[in-house]
Amino acid sequence: MKTATNTLEKKGIETKERISGSEAVIKCLLAEGVDTLYGYPGGAIMPVYDELYKYQDQLHHVLTRHEQGATHSAQGYARISGKVGVAIATSGPGATNLITGIADAQIDSTPMVCITGQVPSHLLGSDAFQETDIVGISTPVTKWNYQITQAEEIPEVFAKAFYIAKSGRPGPVLIDITKDAQFGELEFKYKKCTGIRSYTPVPKVDSNKVAEAAKYINNAKKPLIVWGQGVILGEAEEALKQVIEKAGIPAAWTILGASAIPTSHPLNVGMVGMHGNYAPNKLTNEITNKRTDSYLSLRLCSYVVRWLFFP
Repeated sequence: MKTATNTLEKKGIETKERISGSEAVIKCLLAEGVDTLYGYPGGAIMPVYDELYKYQDQLHHVLTRHEQGATHSAQGYARISGKVGVAIATSGPGATNLITGIADAQIDSTPMVCITGQVPSHLLGSDAFQETDIVGISTPVTKWNYQITQAEEIPEVFAKAFYIAKSGRPGPVLIDITKDAQFGELEFKYKKCTGIRSYTPVPKVDSNKVAEAAKYINNAKKPLIVWGQGVILGEAEEALKQVIEKAGIPAAWTILGASAIPTSHPLNVGMVGMHGNYAPNKLTNEITNKRTDSYLSLRLCSYVVRWLFFP
């Protein structure tokens, strides 16, 4: 039962209302500025869907035909909007169907929060109907995941999830919520996360190491820079261009790094990879096959530029 206003205050300001865990999920999404989410309903996540119905004027839910489609849709939304994509699914097969999209988001550095329903906490580990250890399954392909078993955990976990998903190198986060946590009640208070003690999204730059790397690059006989999507995500296109032009080093790009440097630039030698251009592929193959100092420079150029401008 609610004891105060239903109005969600502006970010960082605590509200005083007693609501269900499932409604708290919706309010957390609203507090993080989410306006669209993708998903496919099922029994273990139905309480959240029931609450979602009440907020359909603020949250647009896109019903996909498969949970994997929800993750890929959330990825596309994140790339286009620059915001965190959100996908939602039920337990068991619904949760496992998210894995392909989650792995793709991890590889492509796409910020995404996936929400899955789970059997009641007292049935965990009992091989209950549609119970799957989605936390264990998703661990290798997520930046962070967490299983909520009490309604009181929801605000803090969601705040951390969105912070981790979009900070540093962006990536996917999974939140697994047991059904009793969705039905449970809590006094809702939400505060956005601004830092986590054990998580350093932007490491400190060691100027001595940078100088050492620059020395290797300057002494290389045939240096080559290969850049990727990190340049675009870090908005470091101009910085990379300055590095390339100052050093006079030819540069190639991966498919996700397309457009960071104009293809008309004289030092842009084209795209690497099976669908790329002949020249940069020949160069990288020669360098890696000969294992010369040029290979070292290839790797150092790539990592140093990423380290300096988009860690």
